[in-house]
Amino acid sequence: MRRREVIASLGMAAAAWPRATTAQQARTLVIGFLGLGSPATVGPALLAAFHRGLAEAGYTDGRNVAVDYVWAEGLYDRLPTLAAELVRRRVDVIVAAGGITAALAAKGATTSIPIVILAGSGR
Repeated sequence: MRRREVIASLGMAAAAWPRATTAQQARTLVIGFLGLGSPATVGPALLAAFHRGLAEAGYTDGRNVAVDYVWAEGLYDRLPTLAAELVRRRVDVIVAAGGITAALAAKGATTSIPIVILAGSGR
């Protein structure tokens, strides 16, 4: 009788493993957005397109993704510090919005976090 109870317990535990794995994968993705300008200078159309692209990929800000914005306010020399700040915050990916300068700042701050270069005029 004891043997059956142990086997039944193992069976229930094995059945729960896929659900536990799914729950771990459902954590919120954190995107670090490294902007050369400011929200006003980047342009609302570009930010809207960024969020539309996230939505098309199945991500909704505040639900299963969080976007952590840092802005250099047009000061190129601030980009490396801001990129390092995103790395310290342990973001999952860095979006570099500010051309090659923002991308190089992000690249200089990490070798392990993926970097996506956001390009566009915002018009």
